[in-house]
Amino acid sequence: MSALLKNVTNCIWHAFDSLQINQAVHKSKLKVLTANIGTLLDLYGVEKGLDHYRSSQELTFDEFRYYLQHEVFSSLPKTLNLPVAREYEKKISEVCWFVCKKNLLARDKPIFCDDSVFKLFRIFCLLADLVQDADDASHYVVVLQPSEAGIITEQLVHCLGLRWDAADWEALGSSIGHFKWTSFLAVLEAKYCCDQQLHSEALVEAVAEIYDVFIEDIIKKGYLFKRGYLLPTMREYWCVLQPCALTYYKSSSQKDQCGRITIDEYCSVEAAVGEGKIQRFQLITPERTFEFGTQDHKSRLQWLSALRQAAAVSGGADGYQRRARAGRRGAGARREQEVREARARLQLEVRARLAAEAQAQELAELAQQDNKKLEELKNAQAELERLLQEETQAKRDEEIVRALQARVLAEEWERREELERLQEEQNKMLEEERLKRKQFEMLQAEKEAQYREAERRLKELEKEKQNLDAELKAAQSKISQTEHNAHALHVQLRDLNPVLRNGERARRAISFVPTTKSSSDTLIDLRALRHLKTLHDEEKL
Repeated sequence: MSALLKNVTNCIWHAFDSLQINQAVHKSKLKVLTANIGTLLDLYGVEKGLDHYRSSQELTFDEFRYYLQHEVFSSLPKTLNLPVAREYEKKISEVCWFVCKKNLLARDKPIFCDDSVFKLFRIFCLLADLVQDADDASHYVVVLQPSEAGIITEQLVHCLGLRWDAADWEALGSSIGHFKWTSFLAVLEAKYCCDQQLHSEALVEAVAEIYDVFIEDIIKKGYLFKRGYLLPTMREYWCVLQPCALTYYKSSSQKDQCGRITIDEYCSVEAAVGEGKIQRFQLITPERTFEFGTQDHKSRLQWLSALRQAAAVSGGADGYQRRARAGRRGAGARREQEVREARARLQLEVRARLAAEAQAQELAELAQQDNKKLEELKNAQAELERLLQEETQAKRDEEIVRALQARVLAEEWERREELERLQEEQNKMLEEERLKRKQFEMLQAEKEAQYREAERRLKELEKEKQNLDAELKAAQSKISQTEHNAHALHVQLRDLNPVLRNGERARRAISFVPTTKSSSDTLIDLRALRHLKTLHDEEKL
């Protein structure tokens, strides 16, 4: 069966690698290994065919694998159920481990026990790839991709209760590249399990837990209450859930199996309503319905989710982890396919470039031959080129002269247009200046006339002012003379002191004293004052 051989090829390669010398193993050693594998598969005498297989006494790994495929595993049935195939894988892995464990366990500071190392070895072989050696294409090596190694390491770190640093692992994976078994085990022991506070039992339990996840395909395990078929009581069992079955035992040691429920894609799980503290749910299979229960609601939700996942991935002849790895490899294969296609395109481009270079070389050789033939025509061609160059130069000079003439004419025409435009602007400005000058002259004549009129008026006003000043002085002298005469008359009247009845005659005499300032003189004085004020205002203006 090719599927079983494919699953154990990595383990067989490690056994072969521990036996080989110069990349080959003697048939006597391979006969022992083949006999043990045949015995595990209930096939006896399969090692005898090695004596007649190829004439050489040593076989390479490709030759030995070919023999196993066509002489040993081909005798198995075409289809094996998953538990039987898993049991065969376990037994073959133990035989191969027995052959190579001396080399694989050799290290300076061991931390894991031998049994834990064997479990890690099986996990490594499950997820690793058999690839050709980069240094020697005829030699194979089993390597683990950094992403797969990160999945194993992350599970182990979580089981130990430590913190997982994804960035640190990416840096480590990029520096190491592909992990061989020795480097993978060294990284686990030196970097993630070197803490002295970690107890050996904790390491054993952590490795056993990831072994159950990757090798046994255990999705979940724990205690569950199960309702009996004959007695309707809830009894507690230790349950182990795998994609193909739910197995329950009396205790967590998993020694006494009490029953096994087959799970396939036709199974379903539903929450049930129950009485008491037990949280119940039902597992519905095509044969019957099973009732289980948990201590709390959170555990019931976890089991419901795990059972649904088991039913969803129950199909297929391979285990759940192998299918998950195949899915991850499929994505990686698609990426590798894209890289290969890019490389193929690059190779095609390189080939096309080489072909173009070869064609260019051939053309260069033909060109050399043509150059030899054309050597005779070089002198004539040079003479013709010289004549043609002279004619071309003459035409260029003529074109240059014509171009210069055209440019000079164009510049002269532009200058003429510019001068005409400036002349028009100058004429326009002169016309405007003439108009402004006429307006200015008219305005100046008008101002001069106004000035002469104002000057004549000023002279008249000055004469009138002088006349008025003379009249004013005469009036003032008359007024002062009159006041003086009145004052003298008053003094004479006071000296005479006539006896008058009640003083009426005296008042009458004073009131009839003639004054030299009549009303006409007063009017003249007022007019003179007004005229002086007017003259004063005009002088200010």
